[in-house]
Amino acid sequence: MKIICSQKKLSEAISTVQKAISPRSTLPVLEGIYIESLKDVIKLIGTDLDLGIECYIEAEVLSKGSIVVPSRIFGDIIRKFPDSDVKITLLDNFRVKIECQNSVITLQGLNPEEYPELQRIEENNPIEIEQDLFRDMVRQTVFSVATEETRPIYTGALMELDGSSVSLACLDGYRLALRREPIEGNQNRNKVVIPGKSLNEISKIMGGEERKVSITIGEKHVLFDLGYTRIISRLLEGDFINYRQIIPQEYQTRVKIDTSILSESIERASLLAKEGSNNLIKLSISEDKMTITSNSELGQAYEEVPLILEGKEIDIAFNARYFLDILKAIDDQEVCLDFTTNISPCVVRPLEGNHYTYLLLPVRTNN
Repeated sequence: MKIICSQKKLSEAISTVQKAISPRSTLPVLEGIYIESLKDVIKLIGTDLDLGIECYIEAEVLSKGSIVVPSRIFGDIIRKFPDSDVKITLLDNFRVKIECQNSVITLQGLNPEEYPELQRIEENNPIEIEQDLFRDMVRQTVFSVATEETRPIYTGALMELDGSSVSLACLDGYRLALRREPIEGNQNRNKVVIPGKSLNEISKIMGGEERKVSITIGEKHVLFDLGYTRIISRLLEGDFINYRQIIPQEYQTRVKIDTSILSESIERASLLAKEGSNNLIKLSISEDKMTITSNSELGQAYEEVPLILEGKEIDIAFNARYFLDILKAIDDQEVCLDFTTNISPCVVRPLEGNHYTYLLLPVRTNN
């Protein structure tokens, strides 16, 4: 193998595939990047067996071949090179010579035949969605996936296709995050659970430009095709709760409130709440304002936020961090907060439409 390519493009491709590489794998070959020279392009692959990323960049291919190079040191070497052409030559015994301007580095590689093949998925009936829109859907939901492995299915996001829309739903036992968007010309009906870790890495790779991502669902894997980058994630197996049954459809109290003012007020109150044992804030909703209080051994916090009230007054308590995670995910200037009782969930909805729904369980207090 002998190739010449741009240092900048190679460095970007390395950074992309490294998102799928675990630095502490039980298999040494999985700590490497698989490189293969094809006609006019080189292919780079990184995987931890759950998530695989395949990246293509243009190159001058003088001879074909493949090699696995140590991910961390290879990436550091390429990033330290100047913005110039990089020449990579495969020597004997899986050694690699890397040249850039006046620099020559020889690196010991690994046998490429030991590298596992990525799962192949037939690209039948893919759905397409704008990359920046899908990235926002991930940002606005994936913070609610469970972090404990006691029920692995909830460490992922439920992606549902109903023929006209796509939705992501995540829950961790304390809160639910649901985001949906319409899709034109899609007849697919399916639902799968994608690991939250995979979605986080996928969203980091997606660009902000008006490009679409093609999503194909297989039996046990899902493929995200971004063009020169393809991402394959394992799907989680198990039964995801029917979350629609736990979202209250009626309310006794509805509040219309400014999102950023409420978020900033809770954030200030949480400075003291964090010093307590449960990060607790108490909300007292009356005719024209919400009073937010928190207490700890260091002192007390008191905030007032104006609102528009429909229905009954209510006193209720929440974990401040969980509430802030929801508010920071919302881009709308105002939101609706729906309450039933002080031991029932709060439902956060947009003023119009149903493109997102959040549910947050309250904290029971002694009084």
